[in-house]
Amino acid sequence: MSRTRRTDLVAGAVLAVLAFAGLFPYLFMLAASVKDNEQFFAGYWSPAWPFHLGNYAVAWEQVSPYLLTSFVVAGLAIAGTLVLAPAAAFVFARFRFPGRGALFGLIAALLMVPSITSLVPLFVLMRDLGILDSRLVLIVPHVTANTVFGIVVMRTYMAQIPEEIFEAARVDGAGGTRLFLAFMVPLSRPVIGTVALMTVLGVWNDYFWPLLTVQTDAYRTIPAGLAFFANQNAQQWGPLFAGYVLASLPLVVLFTFLSKWFLAGIQGGIVSGR
Repeated sequence: MSRTRRTDLVAGAVLAVLAFAGLFPYLFMLAASVKDNEQFFAGYWSPAWPFHLGNYAVAWEQVSPYLLTSFVVAGLAIAGTLVLAPAAAFVFARFRFPGRGALFGLIAALLMVPSITSLVPLFVLMRDLGILDSRLVLIVPHVTANTVFGIVVMRTYMAQIPEEIFEAARVDGAGGTRLFLAFMVPLSRPVIGTVALMTVLGVWNDYFWPLLTVQTDAYRTIPAGLAFFANQNAQQWGPLFAGYVLASLPLVVLFTFLSKWFLAGIQGGIVSGR
């Protein structure tokens, strides 16, 4: 066996172990979601027969309102982010104006501010605006945070698109709005998809903020709703894990079908140094 072949086998074995380690919690969750309590305590790690698929019906009844709220919050957060971030990034990437570098540096510096430091001021602001315990209090922070992230990533991506494309369009009489809508947006679809996926991921993983600002059960998103569901079903492990599976399915589907766009957007943003 050649040295290259041995190296490939070792690398493949290591990657297989890492992949299994990453997937094991999800596999455990799937196996536990179709067990009753007796099967769960009899064997934590092994599958059990018969499957109790009724756990998913119980979980769906409890989790579906939280999924709906998460979809609404994620959809509106994506809409707000994709209205603001691409336009601002286009201006930073293609227009020259005094203070452009300093302003972009200040926006980029916001990414280095730990979110926990702005928690109290943000809560006070939401309280003064009178939007606590509403879906709006969940949407606004995600729009602002992901707009900052989107501006930085999209500006870097847009800056690497050849200027000749836009010069040719200007010769044909295209203005700034047409350049943005007809050329920049279609060419920037990978990075736009990346920002949209990161926005969904942020909504799905945001636990503390909904727990702090929302009291009405109908306004809870998936993380806070699952915590409430867990407290209500501490002795019913099957439905609890079935709820976790249902909550994770939207992200699994999104990353399965949009992973190429996600990777292309990240790579495009990293390789450009401008």
